[in-house]
Amino acid sequence: MNTDTTLQLRDRLINGDIKATALIDDIFDRIGKFDSKIGAYISTFPELARKQAEKVEAKITSGEKTGRLAGLPIALKDNICTDFGKTTCGSRILENFESPYNATVVDKLLAEDAIIIGKTNLDEFAMGSSTENSALKKTVNPWDSERVPGGSSGGSAAAVASRLCCAALGSDTGGSIRQPASFCGVIGLKPTYGRISRYGLVAFGSSLDQIGQITLNVEDAALMMNIISAHDPADSTSLPSEYAPQIDYTKDLEKPLENLKIGIIPELSSGADENIQSCVQKGIDFYKNCGAEIVELKTPHLEYSVSCYYIVATAEASSNLSRYDGVRYGHRTENPEDIIQVYTKSREEGFGKEVKRRIMLGTYALSSGYYDAYYLKALKVRNLIREDFKEAFERCDCIITPVAPTSAFKIGQNIEDPLKMYLSDIYTLGVNLAGLPAVSVPAGFDEQNLPVGMQIISDYFREDKLLRIARMFEKENSFLDKTPPLING
Repeated sequence: MNTDTTLQLRDRLINGDIKATALIDDIFDRIGKFDSKIGAYISTFPELARKQAEKVEAKITSGEKTGRLAGLPIALKDNICTDFGKTTCGSRILENFESPYNATVVDKLLAEDAIIIGKTNLDEFAMGSSTENSALKKTVNPWDSERVPGGSSGGSAAAVASRLCCAALGSDTGGSIRQPASFCGVIGLKPTYGRISRYGLVAFGSSLDQIGQITLNVEDAALMMNIISAHDPADSTSLPSEYAPQIDYTKDLEKPLENLKIGIIPELSSGADENIQSCVQKGIDFYKNCGAEIVELKTPHLEYSVSCYYIVATAEASSNLSRYDGVRYGHRTENPEDIIQVYTKSREEGFGKEVKRRIMLGTYALSSGYYDAYYLKALKVRNLIREDFKEAFERCDCIITPVAPTSAFKIGQNIEDPLKMYLSDIYTLGVNLAGLPAVSVPAGFDEQNLPVGMQIISDYFREDKLLRIARMFEKENSFLDKTPPLING
């Protein structure tokens, strides 16, 4: 598991070189050995996983056709519903919630004989950039136990980086896959909005949320795209096949793009730390040396993405989280005096500080007298940001930026400064506002030996091109030979 990629492991399983049950036993041995130091998982399913492994093993032994993820251990961010185990969203209010159904992506994974081994930690309801807002446990960065893994999909990124699963699913509302992938030195892909079904994803910001994958390499990300992306009638935001046709993302992955045009936004990247800028510049220089043309872009409205995002996202969060009222499901306060106390005390006890902050901000932005001044204006700015990107992609194939202005920061460093925490997503928020696909690719290490990610953004529905561009860089700049200190020894 330490050296094999997902596809290599799958081939070894199908060829009988290793058994699915042995692989699952090994994974849970590793989880038992290392996760007490890392805290990636909220819950694991060893008995269920072994039963699934036995079924896959029987298929392979009998010569029956197996799925594309035959016997491979996959983790899920704990805001993705499963009809087994609990779906907590890292929150006290859903600490004991058991979903009656699977998310569409879960059914797709199981149909391909994947083995779901556990649910990973996250910022409560995916609201955060460090996984410090989880109400249930603490997750650390496997490269440095004093630093955050990023967020909100920090548990998924930490699990993949620590080789405690082959791949993991996360959700990305404003950078929540890409930023932790950057902090933990792995691949994090946020697809085009609507490319992957959101059915069964607990909603934070419905017009921004997108399920995506965290993997060790680009090839694994492409394989996962083949499996989890498709139109889903159960999700009204899922794109019909005529707009987002199903393709094989692995088919031309190894074929470099010719006449490549790389867009850069100098004024946007200038705020990043020198180490970050240096790693990203080396990535840009790599493409330039491969014959790519570098195009400087102007995106005049992208500077408003942070303020725009935190109005849109909090407004949608305020609406989505109103359902947690102590009546239908989730935490309910004990011995309330009346129905008002059922609502108020259940929510007061069940929600954490950051979630309450965002509900209050969103409710304010949607309130009478402020709707036009804040929310409506933010929607107009959002359209201008979309237009900036649309014009940019008329001049280039992709845009390269940093993923975050710093590498992984220390635990507790930003938790009492919400604005500083929000600014850690400054390079990723615009992608979600526009609904574009983007990927974080490991681009090197800083002076403290912490991973640094490079963000590549492509036009709508061009995940195939995006992955090929990322693979061009990864082939010549792989860092898989380096493993995090917390799993060494």
